[in-house]
Amino acid sequence: SELGSGQAVAMKDLEIRGAGNILGAEQSGHIAGVGFDLYVRLVGEAVQAFRAAGGAGAGIEEEPLADVRVDLPVDAHVPHEYVDGERLRLEVYRKIAEAPDGDALTAITEELTDRYGAPPEPVRNLMAVAAFRHICRQAGVAEVAALGTASIKVGPVELPDSIQLRLKRLYPKSTYKAASNQVTVPRPTEAGGRMGAPPLRDTALLDWCVQLL
Repeated sequence: SELGSGQAVAMKDLEIRGAGNILGAEQSGHIAGVGFDLYVRLVGEAVQAFRAAGGAGAGIEEEPLADVRVDLPVDAHVPHEYVDGERLRLEVYRKIAEAPDGDALTAITEELTDRYGAPPEPVRNLMAVAAFRHICRQAGVAEVAALGTASIKVGPVELPDSIQLRLKRLYPKSTYKAASNQVTVPRPTEAGGRMGAPPLRDTALLDWCVQLL
């Protein structure tokens, strides 16, 4: 009678009766003997082999998403009180990490809203980080990281002289290292840069980084 209990029952049924023809005869598989993770991997390998052999979907290969490291002070996570259950939370993280574009992220948000209610701020921040990763991929950037509270590092980027001049004009204290293709920009603060104001964080900092890129 609890949210998600139907899936829990289905998973237990899968463990007890087996996964079917892939690992056993009809409904008498042996998933308990190999583990669910291995079973999923075997299914993936079987699908790849089928496509390679000219089956349905042959010739359609999905390129893996480029790895982008975003290390910024953003409170982005799935709270325990929003999604109860470690396995379900890991599934949410996996879906968000594998989302190929903004439309996929929107679909995930709609699914979460339907299943668990309106996402809290940490989940919305997590979606914003995922969307920011897509922007980084489009710009060819593999890392955006905070260096303490003083600056933001972005790389790799190759800046011609004209763009370096523009960077200096927009961010006077920024530095560009051509040898490592890295840009370091002072981290912005709240209240329009007022002396002693706390540094930006969360979605405000993400929006600033989008403008920087």
